[in-house]
Amino acid sequence: MTRTAFAVAAHPDDIEFMMAGTLLLLGEAGYGLHYMNVANGSCGSMTMDAAETVRVRAGEARAAAQSLGATWHAPLVDDIQIYYTPELVARLCAIVREVNPTILLLPSPQDYMEDHMNAARLMVTAAFCRNMPNFPTDPPTPPVTGEMAVYHALPYGLKGPLAEPIRPDFVVDVSAVIGPKRAALACHKSQKEWLDRSQGIDSYLKTMEEMTAAVGRMSGRFAFGEGWRRRSHLGFGGEAFDPLREALGVRVATTA
Repeated sequence: MTRTAFAVAAHPDDIEFMMAGTLLLLGEAGYGLHYMNVANGSCGSMTMDAAETVRVRAGEARAAAQSLGATWHAPLVDDIQIYYTPELVARLCAIVREVNPTILLLPSPQDYMEDHMNAARLMVTAAFCRNMPNFPTDPPTPPVTGEMAVYHALPYGLKGPLAEPIRPDFVVDVSAVIGPKRAALACHKSQKEWLDRSQGIDSYLKTMEEMTAAVGRMSGRFAFGEGWRRRSHLGFGGEAFDPLREALGVRVATTA
């Protein structure tokens, strides 16, 4: 039976910045891959209206997911509409039950942007309720069984909302897949202009590579890395169940 890894983030390109290298390596290790952004990127343009922005960014996200070898799942809400509501938990839980991942990759619980943190919180609840027969989903879906491990990526900028450094428990060596990771991010062509103008990012791809190199240095071993923290096993699986480390083996370095 093929195990599945599901990467879920807030907006189109979030996965590519902080998770895509690990996702690629899990695919090489034999995992089936799934990809989802909770929001559709509607606010991510200085020149297009919301409807056109959503259309363009959906195409870019589909292309990025395809480049990663992942199944794309459609977003559910507009940007800045990722709120912790029962309705959104029910919709996300239905998707979790459909995918039934062994590994769930999520944003950091601490981040500079509320959408990012809310996406993490929503998905933790959705995953926690995956095996509860009395939890109603939208659309109705049967509960699933089996262990799941939840891992949180580092925040964009590697700092929390109070500019506090966020350090990983372990770093995955993504040096061998930095090219495909870069190619996946490059699919989001509309975002270079947006981030250059709205957040002062001089080079979209260079910023990703600089952050990935900074995380690599945290390992003391890798040229490029993605950092992770494993969520408590309670409600998800056994304490020793750590499939990401098991799958990637020598590509994982524990940080001090």
